[in-house]
Amino acid sequence: MLVLLAGIFVIHIATVIMLFVSTISNVWLVSSLMNQNGTVGLWLECTAGHCIQAKIHTEEPMKAVQAFMILAIIFSFVSLVMFVVQLFTLEKGKRFYIAGAIMLICWLCILIGASIFTAQYSGYFTPSHHGYCFILAWICFCFSFIIGILYLVLRKK
Repeated sequence: MLVLLAGIFVIHIATVIMLFVSTISNVWLVSSLMNQNGTVGLWLECTAGHCIQAKIHTEEPMKAVQAFMILAIIFSFVSLVMFVVQLFTLEKGKRFYIAGAIMLICWLCILIGASIFTAQYSGYFTPSHHGYCFILAWICFCFSFIIGILYLVLRKK
């Protein structure tokens, strides 16, 4: 049981870190137009090492993506804190309902943020492909769902 708790804790910390990296970095879309590498992130658009705040970053869908990804980081961190608090305060046999519910809210925020980005901006550069931040966001989506369900099912022994 201790190994399971430690594993969930490590995966949860990794999820928080990956969410933070995917939100902060500017590599959600990557393109190489005329031998110039360009990237678009949630905050800046970079071309050939020069970064600017492009017009898309003032649009409402991009602001929604930014807000949902920040909320996902906050909920993930709060869920981690609640897990630790519940680990030391819950009676034997009780479940980690609060940590699980908060983590599932984080999962929902990632789903909404990444889905809006996919629907609105996947064709921003032509040709382009998704960068590592976009992929990290979807990996965090999977991890947060698994962790949230495990917290709901897990009992303190």
